[in-house]
Amino acid sequence: MARPSVAQARRRQILEATIRCIAGHGMSGASLDRIAEEAGMARGHVRHFAGNRDDILAAAAVLLYFGEVPEPGADMGATGHPGSFFPSPDTTVDGALEYLFGEFAEPDATNIAALAFVDAGRTNPDLHAVVVSAYASAESELVAALSAAYPAARPDDVERTAKGVMSIAIGNVFMSDLEVSAERTRLARASAELLIAALARIPESA
Repeated sequence: MARPSVAQARRRQILEATIRCIAGHGMSGASLDRIAEEAGMARGHVRHFAGNRDDILAAAAVLLYFGEVPEPGADMGATGHPGSFFPSPDTTVDGALEYLFGEFAEPDATNIAALAFVDAGRTNPDLHAVVVSAYASAESELVAALSAAYPAARPDDVERTAKGVMSIAIGNVFMSDLEVSAERTRLARASAELLIAALARIPESA
């Protein structure tokens, strides 16, 4: 198995430092100087291995959501990222719920950075493309899992259910950022489970 190049290792080091900076200091606080300090490198080395600040932020978003270090100059919003932010490429309905209302809902440093990327994506087209790709990919994986679990359900009902479940999960994450509540997360999951259970009750001809 080929070992990653020094350049790729340095890029990962920089991108991981960027995510930590965003989690600790916000998007505006993730300056090149702060990223360089967090990465333990000179500012010039950061620019050499990872590009300018905009390049670094977009690449860091790809690393956070998809777990991959993009090549320099890659189209960050392009489709073709390997899977979604679900931890398993073969996500089941139960696995998706466990993740969405478990690790995904935890108000930790990763989620703080993820929310910062979502907010910055409102005005930054590159970040917007990465965030949209990440959530669309996750929704597509959930559609596939629901289709496998409920083969008699109509595709449009499955798609609506997936969108509803994702909306509940994402809304719960945003609320958890304001106030951590295990009870809210429990109720949010119960609501998602009710939506999913309805797929078994929808007549095929409905």
